[in-house]
Amino acid sequence: METKVILFGASGHGRVVLDILKTNGISVAVICDDHPKVDEIAGVPVRPTPEVEFANSQLILSIGNNRVRAVLAQKYQLPFQQAVHPKAVLAHSVQIGEGSVIMAGAVLNPDVIVGKHSIINTGALIDHESQIGDFVHISPGVALAGNVTVGEGTHVGIGACVIQGVKIGKWCTIGAGAVIIKDIPDYAVVVGNPGKIIKYNQPHE
Repeated sequence: METKVILFGASGHGRVVLDILKTNGISVAVICDDHPKVDEIAGVPVRPTPEVEFANSQLILSIGNNRVRAVLAQKYQLPFQQAVHPKAVLAHSVQIGEGSVIMAGAVLNPDVIVGKHSIINTGALIDHESQIGDFVHISPGVALAGNVTVGEGTHVGIGACVIQGVKIGKWCTIGAGAVIIKDIPDYAVVVGNPGKIIKYNQPHE
């Protein structure tokens, strides 16, 4: 039986993931959504999640929220498809985990490792030997210098910069345009230049 590709999530992020797959010549059978607001996107039907049959499928969690992706990845024990835009630049030694999405204009230099179900968004720059954990979102225009570590579930906001060798903990929020010059502990919310911790996320948020 032929394997079909299904997207989970019909948001704006889902539209971008769908476009990446179409650009790569990959056909999407259906987009499922818990609360669909449209019947189709770019000719692909959108259906309520309970109506979608997941057997013999490869899934992409096309949802921007890191915690929601983490919950769904645990719930649906299926093969997961990657989506890598052909206009992203990836060194030969880059490793990308299942379910992750790399968008147009992103640059990943040698020995970068991207975990599972992570998003490397438009125009993000990730330098050599950096490690991106599972369920991370690296927003558009982010620049990570070499040997940076970003922990599980962390969201790095648009245009943020991180200097070489910095370690950012898990489930952190790095604000838009922040400049990170020292290590950041788990769950920290950081804003400004230089980045300062203003509060901590709760583990369940």
